[in-house]
Amino acid sequence: MLKFVVFPVTSYYYETLAAREEKIRDGLTAGGIDFSILDIGNMGKNGDQECPLEKREDPMEMDWPVETLFVTDSCVYFNRLREAGRCAIVLYHEGNRGISFEGASYGVENVEELPLRSYEEAYRRLAGFPWDILETERLMVRESTVSDVRDFYRIYSEPSITYYMEGLYQDPEEEKAYMEAYIKQAYGFYGFGLWTVLLKPKGQVIGRAGLNVREGYELPELGFVIEKRYQGQGYGFEACSAILRYAKQELGFAHVQALVQEENRESRGLLQKLGFAYERNVKEEGREYRLMVRKL
Repeated sequence: MLKFVVFPVTSYYYETLAAREEKIRDGLTAGGIDFSILDIGNMGKNGDQECPLEKREDPMEMDWPVETLFVTDSCVYFNRLREAGRCAIVLYHEGNRGISFEGASYGVENVEELPLRSYEEAYRRLAGFPWDILETERLMVRESTVSDVRDFYRIYSEPSITYYMEGLYQDPEEEKAYMEAYIKQAYGFYGFGLWTVLLKPKGQVIGRAGLNVREGYELPELGFVIEKRYQGQGYGFEACSAILRYAKQELGFAHVQALVQEENRESRGLLQKLGFAYERNVKEEGREYRLMVRKL
């Protein structure tokens, strides 16, 4: 959980940011997060420091909590933070537009207008923690983790689960490696993917649901699987309904598609209940599917 946000910025931008301190404070302290704005010196043409820190205390030597996110406009300081294993993102402004911040996963502007969730999500991604996507009355939906793989094998061991969908790798280590890559490539690039569905309040993993990008199609695709013993209790409808709302409100999608085989009556019935309408038949890997679309 994020506890602190530090803005180590160059003298070029320090006064600008300090003038916006009150607005930054309002956004962060509302979530119980403390912050600090620090002047780390002047910035040269290439983003390096033209002068030493002089009498300023080096922020790298200060005792910040592990749960700290650094937001800096200096590429030199950004690299120092990365080398030290700290979570850091780039603050862009008119003074560093042409500077390359190699290895930066996130860049922000106008931090006084940045919502609290953006800081928290950036920290969680950089620290390797899954994002919490949404909650319903009975369920939690969050990004999947490598440790979830063990639960996925239990869920997919039921023959009826893999009758209409692809199973997992036979070797769990291959599945874990795939999950590591998926977290970086799908979550990190798109900001969405297939997520883990958990039953409240204990957090029992009962399935997966979310949105994927299928090659050759323009629309994001809804996918879902609920563990056999939890089927027939409305969990699939509850999770997918919330995901469709999230797709519209948070991701800005106007339509979502789903592919389902004619014989898969349970999934076809759920899609119809969710408001999906049949559009046409398509073939994927030798199998015929009904392509269904839902307008959000």
